[in-house]
Amino acid sequence: MKTFLAFVVSALALTATADAKPADYEFDTVHSQIIFKVNHLGYSNSYGKFRAFEGTLSFDPEDWSTAQTEVSINTKSIDLENKKWNDHMRSADFFDVEQFPAMTFKSTKLEKTGENSGKLHGDLTILGTTKPITLDLTLNQAGIHPMSEEPHVGFSATGSIKRSEFGMIYGVPAVGDDVHIIIEVEASAK
Repeated sequence: MKTFLAFVVSALALTATADAKPADYEFDTVHSQIIFKVNHLGYSNSYGKFRAFEGTLSFDPEDWSTAQTEVSINTKSIDLENKKWNDHMRSADFFDVEQFPAMTFKSTKLEKTGENSGKLHGDLTILGTTKPITLDLTLNQAGIHPMSEEPHVGFSATGSIKRSEFGMIYGVPAVGDDVHIIIEVEASAK
């Protein structure tokens, strides 16, 4: 769940502009999603998402090493499509949203590993605990958006974290410790 933040940030870091100059971008939250899945009692993988988040990034397609990104996710926006389950996830057993209203990710390094692939390293903070994580990124497309006529970028990111490392131990191991993150992000030039 915390990994969602990390994935979103990694996606932002891959943003590129058509003219190959460093540019600042912000997430297009209408066309972006932070999704996670966790094993439930060995019977199924339960999916959820965070509906409210914001992020920015700076990226030069000619020099990925200069990329920077930050993401903040509203923990109360967690949605597993069930009110009772959402309320439990917002409680002190999991995200403790009253004390910790946001999860954050701040990049520390972006490595280019292929023509359109990379690894985004950064610090993820959940429940007041900060740990380094790495996300696998794919740059889907960068260029001028056909409607806004502004630089735009899209990417996919995946990764995983162990929630227990951030102090979220309720239900482990019956409810999976491994949280898998799936991120789809579009970002537009500011």
